Amino acid sequence: MKLLVLADIHANWSALSALDESFDACFMVGDIVDYGADPAECIDWVRENATAWVRGNHDHAVAQRVAPLGGSGLRGLAAATRPQHWEVLDTKRLSFLAKMPVQQHVQFDGYTHFLVHATPRDPLDEYLGPDERQWRKRLADIEADYVYVGHTHMPFHLDLGDKQVINPGSIGQPRDGDPRASYVVIEDGRVEFRRFEYDVDAAVQRLRDVGVDGPPFELAEQILRTGGQAFPTPTNEPG
Repeated sequence: MKLLVLADIHANWSALSALDESFDACFMVGDIVDYGADPAECIDWVRENATAWVRGNHDHAVAQRVAPLGGSGLRGLAAATRPQHWEVLDTKRLSFLAKMPVQQHVQFDGYTHFLVHATPRDPLDEYLGPDERQWRKRLADIEADYVYVGHTHMPFHLDLGDKQVINPGSIGQPRDGDPRASYVVIEDGRVEFRRFEYDVDAAVQRLRDVGVDGPPFELAEQILRTGGQAFPTPTNEPG
């Protein structure tokens, strides 16, 4: 059985629609929306194709109509795209975001899988990279063979012995220095990270089309074209 694991789409339909991968099940580990121009198409894809999903901090903020604070960096980008999301997302799609669980256990192919966007201690907001010691603490009470997380947009795989922790990286806004969309396939117990190129020009143009301009547009374009190297993400920025 072939499992596809995705995270952090961030309303980038140009990237998601270019995904060409067969699968028997698909897990989506949060942040379908914000930062990009096409939230409705991305939500619909997840609803139609994913087997299980969890809520990310941006899914929560859009669903609850949390006004972005604005300012510089990623907060400024959220402030530039979130109002457009509220214009184009209907009640059904907003309700889907609002009802996404913050964590989920799933049985698939003889294994127990645990999904959470950030960490079990703080499902929506805590940043934690490939720190084995800290993950052992966070997962001490979690019974699972595989644990899937997102939020940092940085792919990693930790084997903790009794469980494996996997961040598939970001489909819509990679920040590990590689602008190609990132995801994970698990088949016959093998964990494989995969990347694919997509039409970044189209993603950038879509931001122009919906009226994103100025510093937020410049930041988004830099991240999309460089894989985040133009803007390293500090731990106090929203994922």
